[in-house]
Amino acid sequence: MAIDFKTFNKIVGYVLADKKPVLIRGRHGIGKSQVIYQTAKALDLPVVERRASQMTEGDLMGLPSVEGASTKWNAPDWFKTACENKVLLFLDEVDRATLEVRQGIFELTDSRKLNGWHLHPETLIMAAVNGGEHGGNYSVGEMDPAELDRWTCFDIEPTVEDWLDWAKPNVHGLVWDFINQNRNHLEHTDDPEPNKVYPSRRSWHRLNDCLVKGGLVEDKENLDVVYHLACGYIGFEGAVAFKDFAQNYESQVTPEDVLRDGVAKLEGWDINKFNALNEKFTVCLKDKELTDDEVVNLAAYFGVLPAELAIHFWSQVTEASPKTLDVLHTKEVNGKPFGLFIADLIS
Repeated sequence: MAIDFKTFNKIVGYVLADKKPVLIRGRHGIGKSQVIYQTAKALDLPVVERRASQMTEGDLMGLPSVEGASTKWNAPDWFKTACENKVLLFLDEVDRATLEVRQGIFELTDSRKLNGWHLHPETLIMAAVNGGEHGGNYSVGEMDPAELDRWTCFDIEPTVEDWLDWAKPNVHGLVWDFINQNRNHLEHTDDPEPNKVYPSRRSWHRLNDCLVKGGLVEDKENLDVVYHLACGYIGFEGAVAFKDFAQNYESQVTPEDVLRDGVAKLEGWDINKFNALNEKFTVCLKDKELTDDEVVNLAAYFGVLPAELAIHFWSQVTEASPKTLDVLHTKEVNGKPFGLFIADLIS
């Protein structure tokens, strides 16, 4: 059974507290490596990362030297670090490693040692692979039951909300708003066509960084440049939609527009646009003192929201601005007192 990242973050600490190795499996570009680094940061541990697919047997096991009448194994520098210091040891692409390397990792996960070198008692092991439920589209080796039995395995199927929550402080508002309103463009989850570029959570982040560093995010004069860059990062279909969105981004309705002018501009909106505006409202309303006219317009906004979004928005406003909610109860929505309007929606 696959879980999202929020669930993973809630439970992974219990496994690591017992010093058991954790294996994350899922599609490429969903943020597996990033969540491992976030886990290390939360535990205040430095990360020692090795890409198992690029390792030889000597890279993992070390090399022997003769001392007197016996042979001693010299650990690679990265493994010596994990033995002498408490770190989070991150082994990436384990299922792309050679059989010899995987057999060494088998010993490491089973007994926390290699060739006489023991991991530091507080060192933790995590790994990431493209296998699991999504292994059919990748050129990876199968991990047999005995190998998997040494790991605590989590198949990850992240939600769009996982990415939006992470992206809020990490990408430009243009990119965040586009994905929030066009969620089907976040990633390609069906079987891919050979040699075709598809969007992923990783590629959107990379496109964002390229546009921000190049000063292209709000540059209407270079939309063709934005389009061609987007084609390279996320593919043709996503690039077409993103260019169109960027071209009209400044004309989008903001919470301030609704509070000032009312809901006339919202006619014909779909649920994704309303959902995106709701998210902006939660930021806008925090610690904001509304005028009486703004409260009237906010009450009218509740009246044009789809029912399921109105209920959710009510809970968002409750959390973001309890004072605003108190004032709303003095107004009417569609001819009903605000409290009765919400009660009818819930019932």
